Amino acid sequence: MAVFERTRLGNGIRVLTAPMSHAQSVSCFVFLAAGSRYESPETSGIAHFAEHMFFKGTERRPTARAIAGEVDGIGAEFNAFTGKEYTGFYVKCAAEHRDTALDVLVDMIRHSRFGEEEIEREKGVISEEMNMYYDTPRDFIGGVYDSLLYGDQPLGWDVLGTKETIRSATRDTFTSYVDRWYRPERIVVGLGGRIGDGLLEQLEGLFGDLEPRETGAPASVVIPENGALKVHTKQSDQAHMILGARGYPLENPDRYVVQLLATVLGGGMSSRLFTEVRERRGLAYYVFCSNSAYTDAGSLHAQAGVDIERIDDAVTTVRDELRKIAEEPVPAEELEKARSFAKGRFVLSLESPHGTILFGLRREVLEGQAEEPTAVLAGLDAVTAEDIQRVAQDILGKRLHLAVIGPFDEPERFEQLLGA
Repeated sequence: MAVFERTRLGNGIRVLTAPMSHAQSVSCFVFLAAGSRYESPETSGIAHFAEHMFFKGTERRPTARAIAGEVDGIGAEFNAFTGKEYTGFYVKCAAEHRDTALDVLVDMIRHSRFGEEEIEREKGVISEEMNMYYDTPRDFIGGVYDSLLYGDQPLGWDVLGTKETIRSATRDTFTSYVDRWYRPERIVVGLGGRIGDGLLEQLEGLFGDLEPRETGAPASVVIPENGALKVHTKQSDQAHMILGARGYPLENPDRYVVQLLATVLGGGMSSRLFTEVRERRGLAYYVFCSNSAYTDAGSLHAQAGVDIERIDDAVTTVRDELRKIAEEPVPAEELEKARSFAKGRFVLSLESPHGTILFGLRREVLEGQAEEPTAVLAGLDAVTAEDIQRVAQDILGKRLHLAVIGPFDEPERFEQLLGA
């Protein structure tokens, strides 16, 4: 029996549901296939800023307090998030309050006031969020790495934007962005849990008059011919680094091979990087490997927070592990452990209605189809040691890219490590 059910409203908005009759709650989402890569240099950060402003008041609920009060009044959780290729809003509540949850969500998204006073006030909030981000190198290192990998284009910009673009935002900046991208072809409504009756009728009433319109698409990523190193000099007690290579986009046929490759390298406390970098050498507090994929680009990379005095050792140790997995087949026992780890973590992520519909929505929004969980598990089961070595050679056999944050002002030392 399929986990996901997919229908459309009259104007083309997709509706994805994951019914779970045993659940007492329902997670209601509105997902948009629009994020920070849909911005221009002048509007960088507006997708995330708009996410904030949707909570500030509508015509029927004129203040942030009115919105929050109604959600609190049904004992619900609500939040939102902005990525580079999608934006999501949700209310998670007892199933009996589904209609209220959806009414609030859609009202926020369709009828926000974008008041000038609220915009000016929120600029201060966004500015402080930026300061927190820049002062948290474990987070900021990802932005430094993306900037190195993609350069001066939306995938290389921070989701938060810049202080200059945030200061210059006006009401027209928000309404123009929303009017262009928040259209039926880019909207997916998702519900997981106890769905209840009359869902499509309610959604037609909430969304049915939203006019379909071709939105176009963001520019395709252009892979820049830039350097392999970026150092952000910052006084700190710990250095943070990402070392990786360009990888595959989301729908690449080897997506599950890459997932298991990342798991062998840095998934869990018995992975190669954790064992070698932390347990044997004591070079880092945290270390992991992940695959970051977009619709037309990707990267496989390792990240670590390391001892400033021994960062050279940390870089070379990670570098050597990346090279080793491309040169030597993964032993059968190690592959099976990684496979079980990946499958187990995936299954755990689907234990709640919230997690299940979130997984489906990400696939639906970015790939046009919510893959069934059984297909994911089958994809992981099909990966062989030969697959992992083949993909490792293809990805990690390319030039490695290194991003570093720490009190370093001589990039040449790291260039030598990459070239060794």
